Amino acid sequence: MRLVLVGPPGAGKGTQAALLAGHYKIPHISTGDIFRANLKSGTELGLQAKSYMDKGELVPDSVTNAMVKDRLTHGDTENGFLLDGFPRNVAQAEVLRAFLGERSRPLDAVVEFSIDSNEIIKRLSSRRTCKACGKIFAAHLDKCDACGGELYQRDDDKEDVIARRLEVYAEQTAPIVTFYRGEGLLITISALGDVSAITDNVIRALNSKVN
Repeated sequence: MRLVLVGPPGAGKGTQAALLAGHYKIPHISTGDIFRANLKSGTELGLQAKSYMDKGELVPDSVTNAMVKDRLTHGDTENGFLLDGFPRNVAQAEVLRAFLGERSRPLDAVVEFSIDSNEIIKRLSSRRTCKACGKIFAAHLDKCDACGGELYQRDDDKEDVIARRLEVYAEQTAPIVTFYRGEGLLITISALGDVSAITDNVIRALNSKVN
């Protein structure tokens, strides 16, 4: 199974990515993990990315594309993969399509997690993070139930910041939903409800589409 997951921040994409990767026994590949691995290993691509990051600049698509393409040549992707955080724009989606087409390994589906912006703001602005262990809580508690540490609200979980993040998503990433709909690959799943029920809905939709 070769999948791409898309959806706004707060849609639960990371949680679903881990569950779906486990179900299909395929690697969960996030751009964040790829960047960290290349930086830690000091690869040529990692050094290129670092040169931009050190100057406070965005890493260009050309470097990100190269990192992802390199990762997709690893042996553990032979039976499929799940991409999370890539592609972020139509240009990256076109590069991915061409790369997979050359290898005769096209995407099976793109899963979009759909959720209302007001629900996202409500969901994320209620989150609290433990200063000691980093655990995230959806409800307001006095202290961390894992280590007893103090809880705080991260800057990127404040309502005005969340609203801006959603604007950026709509401007930059949402157009790929239109792109993949045109490719006949898009499956839209509601991100509301129980985590396991959402996973089951995705699996049923994928089985119906792919089989």
